[in-house]
Amino acid sequence: MFIRPFLTTALLALGAALPAAAHDDRLHEIEAFFADADIVSGPTQVDCTLSGGTKTSCFSITVKPNPKAYTPGPWCPQTITDGADKGGIWFLDGGVADVDGDFITRLAKIYGDTEWQLFDPETGQVRFTGTLEACEAAARPDVDPAYQNYCVQCLPEYLPEDTAMTYVIPLEPIKADAPSPTHFAGSGLAYNGIRLDGPAPVDAILGAHTIAPFDDCGGHVNTHVGYHYHAVTTCLQDAPATTVNAATYGPQIGIAMDGHPIMAHKDGIEDQLDACNGMEVDGLGYLYFAGAAGDNAILGCHVAEVGCTLEGKDATCDASQMGRRGPPPGGGQPGQAGPGQPRPEN
Repeated sequence: MFIRPFLTTALLALGAALPAAAHDDRLHEIEAFFADADIVSGPTQVDCTLSGGTKTSCFSITVKPNPKAYTPGPWCPQTITDGADKGGIWFLDGGVADVDGDFITRLAKIYGDTEWQLFDPETGQVRFTGTLEACEAAARPDVDPAYQNYCVQCLPEYLPEDTAMTYVIPLEPIKADAPSPTHFAGSGLAYNGIRLDGPAPVDAILGAHTIAPFDDCGGHVNTHVGYHYHAVTTCLQDAPATTVNAATYGPQIGIAMDGHPIMAHKDGIEDQLDACNGMEVDGLGYLYFAGAAGDNAILGCHVAEVGCTLEGKDATCDASQMGRRGPPPGGGQPGQAGPGQPRPEN
């Protein structure tokens, strides 16, 4: 359990560096926070360059995209008679809808487009991506025409067993000159080691007459980062105790890529939050609050300079290059990262 505030608020406000002993304490806190993650290595202290060019100290942690508390899925129902237990969820009208068989049959009506036809009207079988090759062809911005009008799901077993991602996050937040989007490095990392991603590219998905459901925990899989969240649901309610939890603002469900805490969604405080879904709290500093599950925005943006997500645990973090590389291949759809960063097509 953390025995002091999430970070030394006064030092952060002044932009001062934490002393070595405080860094050691912070690493112990971080290690305790990620106790439920499938950790490959870390957390360790490393040198890093943040998105604004600041050279500072970060923690580096390499994790597998494997939640220990539950098995991800399901995503796509297989027939139009399947109930909600056979499928996941989808963002609809600011909320979430169960992707059951009935939902699949109503897509043309829901979106006012008669081109929708994700099932065989004679057999009632839903068209879904059932192989790695189909997943890779459908789960990209320029969907292979052969997989339009498909329910898109990529399964965890499609990824190599040693799949892992390295997250390099500042030990202390460094306020940015201006807020930055979350689709380069993601929003942050949940306490169970699962990436809290930026917005899903819903327009691109729907534009190809495809649906890429999330499971009931708000997650799905792509072959770049593995299982990751686009929404925070009750699956993250068993977060470890921290000081900010005890202050009625919890639970803390993750750490943002800029080092600030991410709290669970909290109803009734929306008018107090800024555009990034955060606010200053006396004695606790700046806290983010996850958006509602149907918002397609765990965070609205980052207020501080962000670190890196890396595919190799020995790679060096220079996040200052992210914004200089232009749009990623495929047109730069929301939810994608720049070159050199993992590209979450869905």
